[in-house]
Parts: sequence; structure tokens; C-alpha cells
Amino acid sequence: MESTMRSIGEMARASGLSPGTLRFYDGAGVFVPAEVDRHTGYRWYADEQLPDARLLARLRRVGMPLAGISRVLTGSPAEARAELDAHLRRLEDGLTDARRELSTVRALLDSREFPMPPTRLTVPAPALAAALDAVRFAAPADAALPAVAGIFLDAEDGALHLVATDRYRLAVADCPAALDGPPVSALLPTALADAARALLGDAEEAELIVDGNRFTIRAAGRALSGERVEADFPDYRRLLRLEPTHRITLTAAQLRALPEDTGADTPTATLTATPADALPDAPAPTDLLVHVNRDFLLEAAGSAEQLVLELGGPIGPLAIRFPARTDTFSLLMPIAR
Repeated sequence: MESTMRSIGEMARASGLSPGTLRFYDGAGVFVPAEVDRHTGYRWYADEQLPDARLLARLRRVGMPLAGISRVLTGSPAEARAELDAHLRRLEDGLTDARRELSTVRALLDSREFPMPPTRLTVPAPALAAALDAVRFAAPADAALPAVAGIFLDAEDGALHLVATDRYRLAVADCPAALDGPPVSALLPTALADAARALLGDAEEAELIVDGNRFTIRAAGRALSGERVEADFPDYRRLLRLEPTHRITLTAAQLRALPEDTGADTPTATLTATPADALPDAPAPTDLLVHVNRDFLLEAAGSAEQLVLELGGPIGPLAIRFPARTDTFSLLMPIAR
């Protein structure tokens, strides 16, 4: 062998990657040796591969996924920088999640010693009604799935987030709220949420009170109370962090005109995105086909005259947004074909 080639052990010592790690990245096609001996299977690396190996070691230490490492090593400088920025955002989001979870744990520990005071929310009744209507289609009524069977209220000062999911789709809507008391979240059974919606028809303002496991809503001189569901709702904030590659805009007429695949087990529609629909920072723009439940898509669109669809791949969640309602959007899982 020429002196410019390094064995796997020499490359491991020089790069900070173990021989086993180098074999793993070779098998994954991310960092392959310059030569492999046909008879012995020994891997040999060229000297000029050392900078990439050291770069890979750094990316590995910060937890970058395989696909991202590959794009950094093989993409253009602009693509590599975009990947680094995207991973940094993921790390920052993860730190935000960790802080929020630890804050919740502290609050739960404190509540064992000191009972939590009730939280009161004052919200515009029409805005709350619109938010409930916007997410209701995704709320299952099946009590066999208590972790999702209802509408989740997540309150913080200035905003009330309403979330519903049946595990195939997820809907989010916000409305302004004045908070009196600690931030709080509560999962309301679907029937209780529907009853709360019925109070809002002629009201201008509504008051929501969460006191322990009890929920109360008052509007237009009427009130109702009920028990919240004692179950952990999925961490919806993580599900909202998408990395779309294509964006297409459809009118209501175009949406209704999408043909139905009658040969499928469920009513399926195929969405087609072209390179012209690719976002500016999308890697290697290509055509993209995404199959979705047509009925679910129409339900999510509701009465909107126009909607924007953000696609991130044939099996990634599809985001459905509304130019006229920036405080509302939903996600829909595609159908594998």
C-alpha cells in the first residue's frame, strides 16, 4: 500500500472515531474508505479523507442524524450551512422542550406540598367558538383512547392553544386570552368541549376556570362544569416542527376537484408537487407525490376558500394552512402506497 493510505485503526486514532464507528458509517454509505482489499476486506483511507472524518466526529458529537451528516459532507457549501442551521434549531427546540418538561415536573412536585390555585382565563367568546370549530373534526370521541379523546387546552398568558388529534391528523387553533393564575393545560372530554361550545353562541366574553381536575366555563349568564381527563396528551409542540420541501396553494374548487382513487381501501387523493413548488432551501428539488385520505383533507379544509399545503416527503406529515386564518392549521399523515 502507498504511504498516503491509512488503515482503519490509523484513521480512527487520527480522527477520534472508533474503528466500529467507521465501519458503521461505511455500511451506511456516509463515509466510505478509499479502497477495500478484495481478499482481506481491510479498509484503507486516503490522507485527504481525514478532514471529513474529523468533521464527521464533530457532527456526531452534537447528535446530527445520518442524513444530515451526509448532506454536510457531500452537499454544496450553501446546503451544508442550511443543514447546520436546521440542526441547531432542532437542538434549541429540544432544550426548550426540556425546560418546559422540567418546569412542569417542578410544578407537580410543588403541588404535592402546596395546592395549586385555580387558573381563570378570560377569552373573547367568538374567538373561542371559532377555535373550537377549527379543531373539532380531529377530536375522537372514543374513550378507549383517553390520551387523545378530547380537546386539549394549553393556556399561557396572552394565548389559549386548542389541540385535537386522532393520531392520523392533528389540528391546532389559537385565541387570545387573559390569564389569572399559573399557566395550565387540561384535556377536556369531547362531550364536555361540545357542551362548552354550545354556551358561546350569543356571548361576547367567556370565562374558563381550571381548578384541579375540575373545568368550568361561564358565558352569557350560563355555566357548566365537568371533569377533565387525567391523561398525558401527546407533546404536540414537537409535532409542529416540520421541515417542508414543497409548498402548493389550492383553491376550494381545486381541492374538491381532486380525483378519488376508488381502488384504495380508504378514499384517497394524490397531491402532486413539482420542482417549481420546491422551497428555496429544499435540497435537490424533485417531483413529489403524496397520497392522503381525501375525506380527511376535505374536513380539514372546512369552508376555507384557499389553503396552503406544505409537504415534506411521501411519508412525512402534511401541513394544511390557511391564508385567511393564520392562527389555525392542521397536520395530516399521508397514506403509504
